[in-house]
Amino acid sequence: MPIFKYDKLSINYTQTGGGTPLLFLHGWGANCESFNCLTTHLKNNYEIIALDFPGFGASDKPDRPWSLDDYVNMTEAFIKELKLTEFIPIGHSFGGRVALRLSQRFNYKKLVLIDSAGIKPKRKSDYYLKVYGYKLFKNIARIPVLSWILKEPLEAYRQKYSSSDYKNADVVMKQTLSKVVNEDLTYLLPKITASTLLIWGSEDDSTPLEDGKTMEKLIPDAGLVVFDGAGHFSYLEEPERTLIVLNSFLGG
Repeated sequence: MPIFKYDKLSINYTQTGGGTPLLFLHGWGANCESFNCLTTHLKNNYEIIALDFPGFGASDKPDRPWSLDDYVNMTEAFIKELKLTEFIPIGHSFGGRVALRLSQRFNYKKLVLIDSAGIKPKRKSDYYLKVYGYKLFKNIARIPVLSWILKEPLEAYRQKYSSSDYKNADVVMKQTLSKVVNEDLTYLLPKITASTLLIWGSEDDSTPLEDGKTMEKLIPDAGLVVFDGAGHFSYLEEPERTLIVLNSFLGG
């Protein structure tokens, strides 16, 4: 597989097919291969480009916690390195967050967002009780005389209330996730000039359907397609329907 060098990191990507470039940007915890159910078919009519974000797939892991700006800047450099023009981003979850930020740097004609992140979640009071309770617990555990006593209870608290993405990450990627997950991009939505396709699972509990409805409302030229019963990886649960919708939107 080809490699793109950025900030001393080796970034893995795939490039196949021919025609209008489709740039696939994967979600947190996934990789470029997660789109195979779509790209295997789309490569007959389009140039398919998919990368592994740093810290995922076969790409190197950052040696420091990255911010959303770091991922956006890296992706911009990648696009310029490949001299992509008139490309169409297809972003899932975190990849959608990156695509939204890049919309202010590139003149997309079309944009596809699948169960996209980008809207700061509405938290209930119990969420803040858990978060600040954990932080208080953690600070108390720093007291030398209590650190060894509270080590196991603190770990049990973290395991109970952390997301699966957070639990599965190492230290650097945990800190990276904490930096990127709460950035609210709602302010960008009215500025998007591209015709935008939104694909969502009705049972998505990571980026709820309400986020998709908000995006449809705020993006000037947007349409929302909902797959009943599907979750956060709606395109993996409904690949055939996703391809039908994509081909209709893309004009294939």
